[in-house]
Amino acid sequence: MTASNDLQAQVQQLAARIDRLLELARRLADENRSLRAGQEQLVNERAQLLSKNEMARSRVESMISRLKSLENNA
Repeated sequence: MTASNDLQAQVQQLAARIDRLLELARRLADENRSLRAGQEQLVNERAQLLSKNEMARSRVESMISRLKSLENNA
């Protein structure tokens, strides 16, 4: 009877451990999904900022060229 009780207790402990592992796996999958979405958003934001920076740089270079041209013509 004791061996049967020990075996049943071990099976219950194993089942509880499996349940905890499944819950942990679910939480990690949710967190991973959230992190990937955040990363994608940051990558898109970075691309937009790089584009805006390039446009600003182009405008500044154009203004400098016009100013140099005006200076040379004066």
